[in-house]
Amino acid sequence: MSEVNERNKRIIEEFRANEGKVGGRFEGKTLLLLHTKGAKSGQERINPAAYVKDDGRLVVIASKGGAPTNPDWYYNLLSHPWVIVEVGTEKFQAEAKVAQEPERTRLYNKMVDVNSAFDEYRRKTTRKIPVIVLTPVK
Repeated sequence: MSEVNERNKRIIEEFRANEGKVGGRFEGKTLLLLHTKGAKSGQERINPAAYVKDDGRLVVIASKGGAPTNPDWYYNLLSHPWVIVEVGTEKFQAEAKVAQEPERTRLYNKMVDVNSAFDEYRRKTTRKIPVIVLTPVK
C-alpha cells in the first residue's frame, strides 16, 4: 500500500471512530469521505476531502496539494458522477459536477476563506484546479 493510501486509511478510520472529527492537518476543518467508483476498475474508492457548504451543497477541491496533476478521484467522478458522501455520522448519495466560471472561482475563494492552505495550492501549480459541487440526492 502506498504512503498516501496508508495515510488516507488512517484518516478514514479516525473519521469513522470519532463521528467525522480527525486530528492532524485536518483538525478543526470540515472533512468528508468521498466514495467514488474507479474510472477504469469500477471498484469503490474512498478519499477524505476538506469541504465547504454552499446553499445546501458541499464543495470539494481537486487540489492534490497543488500537484501538477489532478487527483485520481477527480477522474473517477467524471466517469461516475453519482457518489456516496459521508459527513459526520451521515451517509448519502450525491451528484458530483465540476463548477464552471464564475462559480468555480467564487467557490474556490470560499474554501480559501476557511482553509488558507488552498491559496498555497493554487500558487504551486499552473493547472486550473477543479472545484466539485456535490448535490445531495433526495
